[in-house]
Amino acid sequence: MKRILFLLTMSLSAFWATAQKMEDIKNLLVFNKFKEAKVEVDKGMNNPKFNTKAEAYMLKTVIYAGLSMEEATKNTPAGDQLASDADAAFKKYMEMDPAISLINDPIYQNGPTNIYSNYYSSGYNDYQGKKWELAYSKLKKATEYSDFLISKKLFLSALDTNVLILAGITAENSNNKEEAVKYYSRLADSKVTGEGFESVYRYLVSYFFGKKDMASFEKYKALGKQLFPKSEYFDYDKVDFAVGLQEKLEDKIKAVEEVLVTDPGNFKANEVLGEVIYEALNPAKDTAAMPANVSELETKMVAAFYKAATAKADYEVPFLFVGDHFINKAVKANKAREDHAADMKTRTKVGTMASKEDVAKREALDKAYGEILEKAMEPYQKAVAIFAGRAKLEPKDKQQYKKAASYLADIFSFKKVQAKGKPADVAKYTAEEEKWNKIWDSIK
Repeated sequence: MKRILFLLTMSLSAFWATAQKMEDIKNLLVFNKFKEAKVEVDKGMNNPKFNTKAEAYMLKTVIYAGLSMEEATKNTPAGDQLASDADAAFKKYMEMDPAISLINDPIYQNGPTNIYSNYYSSGYNDYQGKKWELAYSKLKKATEYSDFLISKKLFLSALDTNVLILAGITAENSNNKEEAVKYYSRLADSKVTGEGFESVYRYLVSYFFGKKDMASFEKYKALGKQLFPKSEYFDYDKVDFAVGLQEKLEDKIKAVEEVLVTDPGNFKANEVLGEVIYEALNPAKDTAAMPANVSELETKMVAAFYKAATAKADYEVPFLFVGDHFINKAVKANKAREDHAADMKTRTKVGTMASKEDVAKREALDKAYGEILEKAMEPYQKAVAIFAGRAKLEPKDKQQYKKAASYLADIFSFKKVQAKGKPADVAKYTAEEEKWNKIWDSIK
């Protein structure tokens, strides 16, 4: 019985000794004596009677976090290590005390608060140095502690916008795109506005379009427009993004065609698809390489422009694009005709007939040229019909009207020459040529 009482006494004595040691360490924290407290807590961590107590880890949290924020260590590798050790200690504390019962103690509240401050300060320092990965790893931690402190009402604001925007930016720049969305979405869903925050909504709009999440795309585009009404960015629609986010021709075409899958009659999508292909087939520089599948693209372009014209009545632009494309193509075909004629002249003696092969090639080139001109005829006729039906034409409209009429006159002039030996056709094409020349003259 005496032995039992002795052991109990010894146990109580050890308990009280441990409790007193913790109290002594805590008293040092009242005066911010972190270095002295660290010596004592490190000693205690080697004692099973000490390191099995949840409070021991809370003490270590407060001490190491406090040291990490001292001027000599803040924003240094040593400070970063102290913050990391404090973070590990706090995680261990929460495992041992899931209720986090000590958090209401003002001394102990300094632990997670200083961890947050260290991660934020050090992360911001790395952000300024564009050390994106390192900055993100710290600011990610800062957001976790910010959320914890807000949940415990130790931070009074409902949302820590500063840490969230920095976490989002560093996540984005360190190629953690999904993580960036997580932070930016929290800001946008809270309708955060002001200088520097427009980029949040822009990122989300672009990101969700790329993911083909049209509901989220429209949601954040609408929010962006609501909060930043002067920004033109949020006026862009899905067609603009389909083209703007891609660089290669095939990717642009694919992106617009994906829009047309769900909205085949979309006027803008069809017009943009036609324009994208037109620019590829009619490059500003003659030296630009042409796509390998020119014929396929040409067919797709014409179909797109005609669909656009169907979707928008009395709109001549798609027809002008098609007409201009075939005229540009005809110019190249005519150059081949001229080159062949010049070559024939140098090889054919005066007073002799050209070879059968040269004549056959000339006829083939004439035929190809005529077929191309024929493809320009219909769209130009449709365009001039629209111009003729308008009560008033703007100067730019008159220019396009005259151009179309002029090309139509040229087309029928060529058809007249090719109809040699067919009087009825010659008369018909002569009348058409004269008609378009008169129309050209009438446009003032």
